[in-house]
Amino acid sequence: MSKARTPYRFLFAGGGTGGHLFPAVAVADEIKRLQPEAQILFIGTKSKIEGKVVPKLGYQFKSIWIKGFARKITLSNILFPLRLIVSLVHSVIISMKFKPKVAIGSGGYVAGPAIWGASVMGAKIILIEPNSYPGITTRLLEKQADEIHVAFEDSKKYLRRVDKVILSGNPIRTNLALNKSQEAFNHFGIVDSLKTLLILGGSLGAASINKVVADHIDELKKLNVQIIWQTGSQYFENYKNLNDERVKVLAFIDEMDKAYSVCNLVIARAGASTISELAALGLPSILIPSPNVAENHQYHNAKSLSDADAAILIEDKNLTENFINAVSTVIFVEEKLKNLSNKIKNFSKPDAANQIAKRAIKFAVAV
Repeated sequence: MSKARTPYRFLFAGGGTGGHLFPAVAVADEIKRLQPEAQILFIGTKSKIEGKVVPKLGYQFKSIWIKGFARKITLSNILFPLRLIVSLVHSVIISMKFKPKVAIGSGGYVAGPAIWGASVMGAKIILIEPNSYPGITTRLLEKQADEIHVAFEDSKKYLRRVDKVILSGNPIRTNLALNKSQEAFNHFGIVDSLKTLLILGGSLGAASINKVVADHIDELKKLNVQIIWQTGSQYFENYKNLNDERVKVLAFIDEMDKAYSVCNLVIARAGASTISELAALGLPSILIPSPNVAENHQYHNAKSLSDADAAILIEDKNLTENFINAVSTVIFVEEKLKNLSNKIKNFSKPDAANQIAKRAIKFAVAV
């Protein structure tokens, strides 16, 4: 069936970070599984994660010129109006050629022009909002949207068109499952008789988390715990000398399923994808939102969980004074760990990708 005839033509836009890209990819994968003849096109920017990841996944990819608005005065900011106009026109041209039946936006600045362009050409619009506090792109596009799929109940209070909102969860591309096998413990060179603390700062790392761990490493050892510590690639050289029998310092963890399986408590940033994984696996966590993200959305993510007793929230500015106390009062209290585990599971929507894909396919046939 040719591209011109099949009704199953889907345009995806979202990126800049993995938190915006991978929910879109999860839905695209599910559409392909349910409807193998579907035509799928991603719009993004070449220089960001989508430009590297999407072509490798085998999806068609088109780039536009848009770039985010920096917080300080730069040449890029001066060019922003021109970039926006060019990107809007380019997006309309792409949609004129591709003729999408449904356009799916998952946030990030690139989704704005791309989804608007598709709406001009008559496509049905589905928005995916993975964060508790909806990003500006979602809020700007909600008028054009036919459905807005959110991961947090709290998101509704920030959106005007609540009638369009569906609590579907955050689609994640993962087959993660807990398996506390001896192989998993051996993989990290740790034992199964001690409590294990898993510390994550993302692939690039988190400077403040790394610093507080290093500053309190002796106190952590006195707690008689063992640590799997992902420093991030750019910080690994600074902390690799702290590696020993009880502290496993790693630049990056390739097999996250093993890391999740052996840990009793996770310390991490509060990105939407991380939270979705923790919720799917029911892992107790201390969340430390990054203060350096757009609209402080990680704080809102963590606050939604904290308010439901589903995670411990420590703001970055309070990290030094609260870190050790938070770890010591949680990791050894089985009732607390169990409660956190049970409560965070309430935020898990493992069929999110499937549900959104089915809605997109239904829209495609109806258009």
